[in-house]
Amino acid sequence: MPPRARRSYDQYCSAARALDAVGDRWTLLIVRELLAGPRRYTDLHADLPGVSTDVLASRLKDMERDGLATRRRLPPPGAAYVYELTARGRELLPVLQALGAWGQAELGERRPTDAVRAHWFALPLLRALEGEGLVEVLLEEGQFHLHVGAEQGPVYGDGPAPGDPDARLGLDTDTCTAISRGELTLADAVRAGRVEVTGDGALAKALREGSEIP
Repeated sequence: MPPRARRSYDQYCSAARALDAVGDRWTLLIVRELLAGPRRYTDLHADLPGVSTDVLASRLKDMERDGLATRRRLPPPGAAYVYELTARGRELLPVLQALGAWGQAELGERRPTDAVRAHWFALPLLRALEGEGLVEVLLEEGQFHLHVGAEQGPVYGDGPAPGDPDARLGLDTDTCTAISRGELTLADAVRAGRVEVTGDGALAKALREGSEIP
């Protein structure tokens, strides 16, 4: 499918120019998924419930054209095509973080029709963590890991951490949701015993020390 002709607001304004590139429905959510690193088309489609195959293919073509993502073939035995963010695309992380922080007040209670994936909690938890290191997170919905402070490459990923994490966090979905809504800080959740922190790395120690009652 060829990329669509690029639509424009035709306004000499950096915000308008940015929206020319990422303002279409689904584009920023595709960026959210690709912040986990290279993803196959089928994986993207599975983790973006509600998007049609035609729209997803069209948005990916648009992102390639606009220099936000690239498509490449994995070497054997994988031999599958994957999409990944360019350096320009990765620069959208703080944009998504700011948008997520602004949207905390819009979350409300989860609706019966709302899909959820464990790794969708990655960006809110990244906002709650300071420093650098690898963090493994275990929720009821699944397991994922965070690359806290990463400036290049993936910032999170599905499944167990690749290697020995600096900290492991165990928490339930209600606690993670409260942190995502801004109703509860991570330190307060640890202090209240709602987050189990294990590990000997600097991040684990900082979380335990930051939650101690003076």
